[in-house]
Amino acid sequence: QLQLVESGGGLVQPGGSLRLSCAASEFTLDNFAIGWFRQAPGKEREGVSCISSSGGSINFADSVKGRFTISRDNAKNTVYLQMNNLKPEDTAVYSCAAVRYRWANSCPRSGYNFWGQGTQVTVSS
Repeated sequence: QLQLVESGGGLVQPGGSLRLSCAASEFTLDNFAIGWFRQAPGKEREGVSCISSSGGSINFADSVKGRFTISRDNAKNTVYLQMNNLKPEDTAVYSCAAVRYRWANSCPRSGYNFWGQGTQVTVSS
């Protein structure tokens, strides 16, 4: 069973940056598409971004374009979400998820079947 562990969350002031990590143990992430999702209190879970097994990325949320960047380091078996110019509305629990996707150059918006526990990101002054 693929297990994902997120880290890097915390409290940051508006305009600040955080880098979230999604790491896996026992299984390599090379053949998985990885997505980052977030859920704010009282709101539905929202897709943020995904990265294909070949490294191509897609941003799902217009609100993060130009501010968030997803990347992967297969040597470290880790996927990152670099978040810059954070805003209070980015406050949420951020989770990563994985799926074996048939197309190496793309990643899906849904259908992920392995999930991490999530990490809290709070943007506040």
